[in-house]
Amino acid sequence: MENLPAALPKRRLREASDPVPVLSRRALNRALLARQLLLERSPLSPIAALEHLVGMQSQVPTAPYAGLWSRLETFQTNDLSQLLADRKAVRLSLMRSTIHLVSARDCLPLRYILQSVHERMLKGNFGRKLAGLDPAALAAAGRALVEERPLTLAEIGARLRKGHWPEREAPALAAAVRSYVPLVQVTPRGIWGASAPAAHTSAEAWLRMQSPPSEEEADAGSLLLRYLAAFGPASVKDMAAWSGLTGLRGIVEALRPQLRVFQGEEGTELFDVPDAPLPDESEPAPVRFLAEFDGILLSHADRSRIMPEAYRPLVFTENGIIRSAFLVDGFVGGLWTIEREKDAAELVVSPFAPLAENDRAALADEGRRLLAFAADAAQEQRIRFADPPPLSDAPL
Repeated sequence: MENLPAALPKRRLREASDPVPVLSRRALNRALLARQLLLERSPLSPIAALEHLVGMQSQVPTAPYAGLWSRLETFQTNDLSQLLADRKAVRLSLMRSTIHLVSARDCLPLRYILQSVHERMLKGNFGRKLAGLDPAALAAAGRALVEERPLTLAEIGARLRKGHWPEREAPALAAAVRSYVPLVQVTPRGIWGASAPAAHTSAEAWLRMQSPPSEEEADAGSLLLRYLAAFGPASVKDMAAWSGLTGLRGIVEALRPQLRVFQGEEGTELFDVPDAPLPDESEPAPVRFLAEFDGILLSHADRSRIMPEAYRPLVFTENGIIRSAFLVDGFVGGLWTIEREKDAAELVVSPFAPLAENDRAALADEGRRLLAFAADAAQEQRIRFADPPPLSDAPL
C-alpha cells in the first residue's frame, strides 16, 4: 500500500534528560492543516488523497465531494463519481463504526483492523437481543443474502427473521450482519446527482476480492502510523478517538523508537512520524469550507487544535449531526449551508463572531468558487452573511 509509511528510520528511545519540544495549540493547528491538505490545495489525485487521509467520513454521501474540493488543486464532481462507478472507491463502516469513503485497496485491510470496534459496538447496542446466536452462522446467512443481490439493512433484517430466526428482532439481525460482514453501499448511492437507497453487498463480492488482507496490511501499528501522517502529532487518546480501537498504549510503545515525541501546552505526550510537515505557527492559513462530518473535526480527543470548545455545541448537534463549518485563520469560525430554490442557489455563511473585513472578503471569494463547484446548474448564485448568534462565553 503505497502510502503506508515504509521503513521508518530507527530512533533511539528518548532519555529522561532529553528536553521534549513543546508544541503550541497554533503549531498543532498548522500541522493538522498541512497534513489535511487545507493549508494549501494539493496536486494529489482524488484516490491518492483518499489514501493519504485514510478515508473520509461519509454519513452524508455527497460530503466527500466538498471535502475533496477544499483540499485539491483540481477536482470536479465526476472525478469521484467515476471512482465509485468503477469500484475504485467504496463507502462502508470503518472508524468508530461510521460510514467512510475509502479506496478499494484500503477497504478490506482497514475493515479487518477495525473488526473489534464493530463487534464491541454491536454488543453494546444489541448484545441482549442477540444472545445465544452463533455469529458465524449469522454472518454466513447474511453474506449469502447480500451476495445474491444488494439489500437495504431493513431488507436484510426482515429476510433473516423470516427465513432463519423468527423469534429475533430484525434490526438486531441486520446490525449483526453489518458488524460481522464488511458491507459496502453499492452505487448509484454516493454518485453526485443520483438518489438511491443504501443497498449493501459484501466488499469481497463488490470488489471481486477473494484473498484476505496480508499481515502487513492488517497491522494496527501501520494504521496508527498512517493516522499520524494525516492527523498528527497526536496522543494515544487522540488515536483511540479517531479509530474507536482500545488498548493502543502497548502498540504505541512498540512504535516509540520510530516516532518523534512532543508535548502539548497542557503537558500531554504527543507522537508523530518522522519528516511529517510541522509548519511554523505563524504560517498564514487560508479560509476553507469544511463538509458535513469532516474528519478534521472528529479525529482527536482534544479538538482545541481546530475548534474552540465553546463552539462545539453549535457544530455538533444533539442528534449526532456534524454541521458544515468554515475555517478562519485555521480554526472553526462558523457554519455554512447552500439553500436552493428553483434555479437559484444561496450560500449562507453564519459566523460565530464578528468577522474582520479581510476574512469576510476571503470567505466571499472562496464561497463564489464553492457555489460554482456545488451549484453550477443554478442560474442565480448568491452569498449571504448571517448575523453572529449570541455566544457570550465564546473566545474571540
